[in-house]
Amino acid sequence: MTEEINIALEEAKDQMSQAISHLTTELQKIRAGKANPSMLDSVTVDYYGSPTALAQVANVNTLDARTITVQPWEKSMLDEIAKGIINSNLGLNPQNNGEVIIINIPVLTEERRKDLVKKAKAEGETAKVSIRNQRKEANDFIKGLKEEGLSEDFAKRGEEEVQKIVDVYTKKIDELIALKEKDIMTV
Repeated sequence: MTEEINIALEEAKDQMSQAISHLTTELQKIRAGKANPSMLDSVTVDYYGSPTALAQVANVNTLDARTITVQPWEKSMLDEIAKGIINSNLGLNPQNNGEVIIINIPVLTEERRKDLVKKAKAEGETAKVSIRNQRKEANDFIKGLKEEGLSEDFAKRGEEEVQKIVDVYTKKIDELIALKEKDIMTV
């Protein structure tokens, strides 16, 4: 194949990898009823007037499967951290004991689990759309090269290679969604 096709394939792979990374990040935000410090990654705290990521003002750990603890580096930050967690709309209720923030993760109902699975599948579909868009861009690029004189065989091989890459990334998405669904539905 030509060098231009190889460059287009590498660019498509990079974009598809970014879609997988984004999907992984979004799936981590969907809580499966188990305590996980990454659940609080999106929380920002007012740190002396500037919004700051929670991880930059406190240690976030899991005490057990249902409890997250947030140990601020400055005791004066306890109320701000509690406010930040409440304002993050994660549905968590922080308890301030004067030393640390304790967050009990409620047990998920069957209905809520099904909603979370739907949300995970929707995220997976969004990632698949992104990958299909990359396939279209790569195929359009190859068609453009064909119009500029690229042989029919090279163009056909290039399009087949693009489809192989798409199949690999689509399979990765399906695997990630299946894992998340299993995680969510496990009581």
